[in-house]
Amino acid sequence: MIAGLTLSCSSSPYEYEILYEDLPFQMAKVVRPSIPDRSISVADFGGIGDGTYLNTEAFAAAIDRLSENGGGHVIVPEGVWLTGPIILKDNIDLHVTKNAVLLFSTDRDLYPIIETVFEGLDTKRCMPPIYADGARNISITGGGTIDGNGDSWRQVKKSKMAPSQWKSLLVSGGFTNAKGDIWYPDSSSFRGSIVSDAFNVPQGLKTEQEWNSVKTYLRPVLVGLKDCDGVLLEDCLFQNSPCWNIHPLMCRNVIIDNITVRNPWYSQNGDGLDIDSCEDVILVNSTFDVGDDAICIKSGKDEDGRRRARPCKNLIVSNCVVFHGHGGFVVGSEMSGGVQNIKVSDCSFLGTDVGLRFKSCRGRGGVVSNIHINNIVMTDIPTEPLLFDLHYGGKSALEASEDGASPFDVAFVPADETTPQFKDIFIHDIICKGAARAMYFNGIPEKRIENIVVENCSISSVKGADLRYSDGVSLKNVKITCEKGSTFSFAHCDNVRMSGCLDKNWKDTDAVFTYSTENLNIE
Repeated sequence: MIAGLTLSCSSSPYEYEILYEDLPFQMAKVVRPSIPDRSISVADFGGIGDGTYLNTEAFAAAIDRLSENGGGHVIVPEGVWLTGPIILKDNIDLHVTKNAVLLFSTDRDLYPIIETVFEGLDTKRCMPPIYADGARNISITGGGTIDGNGDSWRQVKKSKMAPSQWKSLLVSGGFTNAKGDIWYPDSSSFRGSIVSDAFNVPQGLKTEQEWNSVKTYLRPVLVGLKDCDGVLLEDCLFQNSPCWNIHPLMCRNVIIDNITVRNPWYSQNGDGLDIDSCEDVILVNSTFDVGDDAICIKSGKDEDGRRRARPCKNLIVSNCVVFHGHGGFVVGSEMSGGVQNIKVSDCSFLGTDVGLRFKSCRGRGGVVSNIHINNIVMTDIPTEPLLFDLHYGGKSALEASEDGASPFDVAFVPADETTPQFKDIFIHDIICKGAARAMYFNGIPEKRIENIVVENCSISSVKGADLRYSDGVSLKNVKITCEKGSTFSFAHCDNVRMSGCLDKNWKDTDAVFTYSTENLNIE
């Protein structure tokens, strides 16, 4: 038995029982993978943790040996273990001990290009440093560090760096685009940017040679788990990914407990955790400080996502802290397969661009519904603590706000399978100290944002609230403290009900109410 490693035991009380109390939807109890009590060290297969020896073969041999005997624990001892990709198999635990660092090589030749899904589309990318496809009962544990060496892969925007950082980056090698505002690590990365759409997926590549010519642009996620059943990520630090950090895709029965996820704030597409078309997931006791969205829920994009038809459903998120990130808890923008049955509670977002961020656009399709969020604390939010945006165009909310306001009047387009929808979302007991605007609902006329309940919230912000193309919004005991003369706008809304909101804080602002709304009920 490994010291400090918890294995499933049928006679013990269920450790996550409290998360299921008063859960507003049915969800099976998710249990830890059952890993055989058998252990071997990667050092027993010629591995050397000196930071220079390449251990790819040693990891593969250790995993193969355990797999041949039904599985077990691959022990990574103290040291710095340089390696290429590690492929997990059934019943394998990668146990990265405290003071052990898995450091992934920057050698592109070690990472074959594979079929996968990225940003919701069927495409090709480099194999993730830690990868599993169709595996059952797998885990990454131990309290050590997994480092993706991502700085060697990522392009960087000048606007995201201090002048001294940018100068050092230029001296390190690589080159910039014609405008001199984006740095690329090599010509392969630059070529990929030329043939890619706005969402980082190359277009029109057919031959193996063409794909290899943009290989650096196809930077992998750090941990890619596809179609796996029974997954545990626990206690470890995941950092410096080439792209997204952790991407469970079409997985079932996933537990993520007490992990830390870090990426530099300038890291392009440096998401923390992207839970994509998964079912029955628990995320608890974890910390994020990343360069893009922190905790993000997805289910495919546009036609590919609708054809895949794999909703993301039955998720519990609790007791997590997010520092930097484009959003604290995020749904979308890839939600074409649908998102349903999520509870988020007892989390802190401390300086994220947005707190609760729901985003999509015409063309996606999909329905996001039955989302329950409570007991969230936020500070220093430079845009909104609560944002619904059905006009997402690929920019962060902060970048979009700097571009200026969008028009109040949006042309009607007949709804069809490509029309996205957000509805039946319940948010209560939120405290936000410091935001640019209290809330922003930016819907579309053909399928408005519908049945959003916001209750028992206290928000201090510079500006008021802006709700557009929304139906059945209920604001109850929502206290907003903002600057004098702030505007509270309700444009093209129906059945908006406000109760217990207009206390002295709102009145002291000399708030200006503007609306083109039917059935605005203010008590």
